[in-house]
Amino acid sequence: METESEPYVRLATLRQLHHVMADMNAARSLADTLQTVADGAVNGLGFELACVNLVRPDGDLVVAAFSGNSAAEALITGRVGSRAAWDRRLNMGERWGELCFIPHTEGWILDEDDVPQWFTDGPPPRFEDEWHPSDRLFAPMYATGAAGGELIGVISVDRPRNGRIPGAWGREALQMYAFQAAIAISNARLRANMQRALVRLEREQQALRASEESFRQAFEYAPSGMAIAELGGDDRGRILRTNDALCRLLGRPASAMRRYSFSDLVHPEDIGTLLRTSAEGGRAELRLGRRDGTYVWVSLRNSVVADAADGPRFLLTHVEDIEERKRRELQLAHRASHDSLTGLPNSAELRSRLSARLCRRPQDALPSAIDSLDAAYGDHVGGSGGTLDTHGHGFDYGAALHRTGHPSGLYEGYADYEGFDHHVHVIAPGGDETSDDGTKGLAVLFCDLDGFKSINDRFGHNAGDAVLIEVARRLTSGVRDGDTVARLGGDEFVVLADGLGRADAQDLAVRLRNAIIPPIRVDGRAVRVGASFGIGWAHCGMTAEEVLQSADQRMYVEKRSRAKQHRRAG
Repeated sequence: METESEPYVRLATLRQLHHVMADMNAARSLADTLQTVADGAVNGLGFELACVNLVRPDGDLVVAAFSGNSAAEALITGRVGSRAAWDRRLNMGERWGELCFIPHTEGWILDEDDVPQWFTDGPPPRFEDEWHPSDRLFAPMYATGAAGGELIGVISVDRPRNGRIPGAWGREALQMYAFQAAIAISNARLRANMQRALVRLEREQQALRASEESFRQAFEYAPSGMAIAELGGDDRGRILRTNDALCRLLGRPASAMRRYSFSDLVHPEDIGTLLRTSAEGGRAELRLGRRDGTYVWVSLRNSVVADAADGPRFLLTHVEDIEERKRRELQLAHRASHDSLTGLPNSAELRSRLSARLCRRPQDALPSAIDSLDAAYGDHVGGSGGTLDTHGHGFDYGAALHRTGHPSGLYEGYADYEGFDHHVHVIAPGGDETSDDGTKGLAVLFCDLDGFKSINDRFGHNAGDAVLIEVARRLTSGVRDGDTVARLGGDEFVVLADGLGRADAQDLAVRLRNAIIPPIRVDGRAVRVGASFGIGWAHCGMTAEEVLQSADQRMYVEKRSRAKQHRRAG
């Protein structure tokens, strides 16, 4: 393969790859496609030998194409290797992304397995990255193009023309080539199915029945989910037929699927996405319900097909499992909004949740009639998921964001009141800290650990991290479902607890402090930390930063007012 210091050679190689990939996709049959894949690895990637091993229906792999040596081609083409032996090979050696490299120091144990192979002679390597005659390099091909998909074959290559083990550039090129080869082979298989269907159509001279049979073959054996639904009439949207892949994906038998439409199966939060999806080439990503009550992320693609010329039209829906991709996206989003040490929401997420609750208009500026409307619609606007509402339940952040289009200042549009307001206004209890007028509000408890620095200084940061993790656990265990426990950084934590009066908030602070002060076991020793709490109150008209500063100031007042001998130190 080309050296990394020669970008102009890389460009030439890319051009070669472009040509071989074009030839690969232009092949007229599956056999031609497989041979073009093998030839392309030799002509475009710089290897002297290449072999395409294709997965058969029984799971074993057959040598379907060979390029670079006619004698070796005659020796092993058509021979079969067991799936178990191939799985062993693909789980050995070094992982280069999707590629598998088995150096000669390990490959000797494979000489006796049943995988068809050729043997080349040559001197041992003279330098570190020189290719050894017994080195093996495999490029798996998957139906979805990624390792999570079904294995459809393996490209094995040998003897790079430059005599060196492929570097980063060569590995990336081979991996990209295997990805494109998998697509070309899958398409060739589909074309082959369609060609066989046309042959049956002409042979039987029954166009309608042959078309149905060919469609059934392509439909039933498609590697991803497929469904046919009514497009019009009283049963519009009802599912008429599903393939095995979709039934397996949703864990529902085909007979049960015929009782539903996709609107019955979609997650309630995604029903709008489904309804906005066009029947003519529409695409959508949403969640479908499994039989066990869980949901799976899928990509839907719609197309309209006719049962016969000028006959009834049906909706053909292709359903692809994208659960793994969505899981990765959600994991990335979670990492961005949560503390890596404790797993609690981080400072940015805390401020976002506070901002989602607060509008710019102070509560005392509202007419009494608005209070009545807010109270009347309070149960309506509160949600079951998201952050918080005034009753301690979830606030539908997604719905609010959809209404306003502003991720930070969600309620900017409410600055000019026009007689109706869906926003549940946050208010604070009246009176001073020693009185309670019975008003329930959103309490913000700012917590700072006492004696934590001495633990870090005496026992090291690992011990400090262990203490922070345990304190986070105790705080989380001490609050209600729907409350938020966040870590601002260092030894500072914040608790958001909705629907509390002043006495409730003070009781909560005492309970949480008492939960923190028992000894914490770290590396076989017991350490102690105390906690100082400041209680602030959020209300509309304040910013998230103002709320946190208020609670922070009260925490420092409380810390100074407590006698030093009453603080728990580690």
